[in-house]
Formats: sequence, C-alpha cells, structure tokens
Amino acid sequence: MISCLIVDDEQGALDILTTFIHKTPFLSLSGTTTNPIEAISLVQNQQIDLIFLDIHMPQLSGIDFMRLLGGKSKVILTTAYSEFAVEGFELEALDYLLKPIAFERFLKAAQKALNAFVEPSAKWQLPEKEDDYIFVKTENKGKMSKVNFDEIVYVEGMKNYISIFTADDRIVTLLNIKDLEDKLPAKQFMRVHKSYIVSLNKIRALDGNQILLKDMKAYVPLGETYRNAFFAALQEKIMGGGKK
Repeated sequence: MISCLIVDDEQGALDILTTFIHKTPFLSLSGTTTNPIEAISLVQNQQIDLIFLDIHMPQLSGIDFMRLLGGKSKVILTTAYSEFAVEGFELEALDYLLKPIAFERFLKAAQKALNAFVEPSAKWQLPEKEDDYIFVKTENKGKMSKVNFDEIVYVEGMKNYISIFTADDRIVTLLNIKDLEDKLPAKQFMRVHKSYIVSLNKIRALDGNQILLKDMKAYVPLGETYRNAFFAALQEKIMGGGKK
C-alpha cells in the first residue's frame, strides 16, 4: 500500500481526492490538511509515500513546499493553474492533475506512483487478471447475489431496474444498465439495443434484427443505432455467403 497525504486549501478538493483514494486499491490515506505548514510536520513525523499537493496556497506555495520537502516523499501536483506545471516537474513531481480532476485521469497518475514504488524486477508479478464477477443487491432486502461474467447470457434494462439472465436464473437488481455496462468486460459483452446487453460468447445465431442466444428461447432485438458497431465487432468471425 502507498500511504498518501492530501494538502489543499480547498475543502472541496480534499473531499474529491479522499473519495478517489478510497476507490483505489493500492492507495491508503494517512491524512488531509488545508494547512501546508501542518503538512510539513505530518511528513516529518510519519511515513508518507505520496503527497497530492495543491500548488496555489496562501501560506506556502506547493512549489516552495516541494523545495522544503527535499524529495522525502513523492508528489503529484494538483491545481487549476497550468502555468506552474513546468516548475513542478523540474522538482521531479510524478504528475500534474488539472482541476476539476476526473477519476480516470487520477487513476493514470496513481498508476505512475505505483510504478515508481515497485522495483522493475517485480513489476511482472503484479496481477493483471481482470475481475470476473460482481455482487449485486437483489429484490430481497439484505441479500446480495454473486454474478460470474461467464454465466451471463444477456441483460435487459427496464425503467428503474435491470434483469441479469443466466442459463438457469434471472437476477433483478436496482441498477442503471449503463452502470453495469461499464463494469462488464468490453471484449466479452456488447450493448446491442438501448435496453439490452449480450454476451458475445452466448450468441447462437443471427436472424435479421434478432439475436438468438444459447440456452434461451427468447431473442434479443438488435437496435438500428447499435447495428454497425455490432457487425464491426463480429466482422472477423463472419465467413461464407449465400448462392447467387
């Protein structure tokens, strides 16, 4: 785990970065402060690996803070003022995050920090296997069901909930279809209609605008909006042609 400190004079920025750190498995939050003077004391008295540091602060600028830090901790700069980036990199900042910070951009910076703390010879040992399941809350209060991705045949989105269909089960959960789409592996699943996602591995046949699926009597409609992307994804698998 990489121990982190957030130094920013805006409480809103502290809250956002705190949330992002809690979402990142290899980061651990050791503290937050709006006072850079207090931050120096925190760094001196405990092990801080990484500091998310605002550049523009009234008591002490982030650049001056880095000079006082003397390389004791790694730094990722955060600011709304891009003109300070060059000076920060001259002081060997790992990265530069421009406010407002998106979580995707934050993760890229966090990955740079992870690479900086992992020995080159050990990097190959980092797990690369993607998650192959999720847990979803069901209709029954307090119950959660484990859903293995390789068991999903298709997903149907309704107004306020979605149904996840496997070969022998239907799991209903209060979830947005877009949120689930973002969680599913893109190589394995595809949105084929505004209300449907299918597992490409479970497709049995195509009949016009109908997708027939393994172990299912029902079919899934192929929406016109998604048709071109769907056939582009299947292009390498399509062979042969009818007689003229």
